[in-house]
Amino acid sequence: QVQLVESGGGLVQAGGSLRLSCAASGRTFGSYVMAWFRQAPGKEREFVAAINWSSSSTAYADSVKGRFTISRDNAKNMVYLQMNSLKPEDTAVYYCAFQKGGTAQAMGVIGPLGVDYWGKGTLVTVSS
Repeated sequence: QVQLVESGGGLVQAGGSLRLSCAASGRTFGSYVMAWFRQAPGKEREFVAAINWSSSSTAYADSVKGRFTISRDNAKNMVYLQMNSLKPEDTAVYYCAFQKGGTAQAMGVIGPLGVDYWGKGTLVTVSS
């Protein structure tokens, strides 16, 4: 079992920034992909960004490219999502995701079906 706990969500004005964090614990040995997904009210959960074990490969949804940056610290079992130039349409619950093995690019294609473990989410609200 793997436990994921997100933090860093909140209310921010359009154009502002937030940094989300996700702490992983449990059976986190071996290589694994970490990712962020989001779900807005009335919409399906969608892929945001993913990063592979060595941080050598990342993948982003087109809607966040150039604005969001995913990173990880394996020594601390942490993954981060730096969100800049936030827009009201970024408002959603953001979920941390864990996939044993795989690649960041594959996570972006397969989406939620490829996720082995989910966090409970953290709410990000961007006001206009």
